[in-house]
Amino acid sequence: MLQENVIPLMAMLCDSDYAVLLETSGAHDISKVDPRVHRIMDLKTPGSGEVNKNLWSNVAHLTPRDEVKFVMGSREDYEWSRDKMQHYDLASRCHAVLFSPIFGRIDPRQIVEWILADKLNVRFQLQIHKFIWSPTQRGV
Repeated sequence: MLQENVIPLMAMLCDSDYAVLLETSGAHDISKVDPRVHRIMDLKTPGSGEVNKNLWSNVAHLTPRDEVKFVMGSREDYEWSRDKMQHYDLASRCHAVLFSPIFGRIDPRQIVEWILADKLNVRFQLQIHKFIWSPTQRGV
């Protein structure tokens, strides 16, 4: 979303029958993104230090083809994510809600146990690139 001309580029790719996926933070306006684009929007949790960057007006532009991702590093992040998911009815509004642990900060099993205990309609996701390459490697 930070790249100049990305909006028309995505539309041109859709016009050419490409499947276009956009993974973006929740800090940038998604309203002008072509509705054929599959958007995966990251909402920053309190533990990220960037929660104030979330642009909550984006929620109104989400469609059943979109996904919302929460990356969490603590119980506080989990509860915040659960509450936001329920408040905005994201499980009904989107194709999927993804809960993912911050690699090395929280045991993934802990988040899964919380999800099961709360009976949340979410998908659990690992940052698989952290297992394939070094967790500190950039650009993968």
